[in-house]
Amino acid sequence: MRTITCMLVAVAALMAGCPQAAHGQVRAKAAVTCVSAGQVLEYDCTIRLANARSGEPLSGLTVSVGADMPSMPGMHNVRPVKATEQTEKGVYHVRLELEMHGDWAVQIDLRGAVRDRVIAMLRFEGAEVIDVKPSSSQHRH
Repeated sequence: MRTITCMLVAVAALMAGCPQAAHGQVRAKAAVTCVSAGQVLEYDCTIRLANARSGEPLSGLTVSVGADMPSMPGMHNVRPVKATEQTEKGVYHVRLELEMHGDWAVQIDLRGAVRDRVIAMLRFEGAEVIDVKPSSSQHRH
């Protein structure tokens, strides 16, 4: 019994020194804004990455961004491209070249101190890009 108690105390001490292990992996949140890059179907996107719990900017990561159209799985997609980190912490830039206008699931993959995938739903319509919020109350055919 004493051995088990000692082991539990040791594990608790390790967990106290590593809060990530105690509370799970850091999850990311992303704010994505895109503007027309001047060419048809090309968009410059700014991605602001932050720790979903603390709001602290996530920097020093390898970030790749791809996209696909949920309405046509496997038919229209954008191969992942590497985003470049900007001077402001947690801010990344990427240029997306889409195949057509419409709703796209933008997939943001993070590697490094944080490993996560964040998906942003965006509607690309010419020069306008709108954040699409999924709603369970709206059902369209």
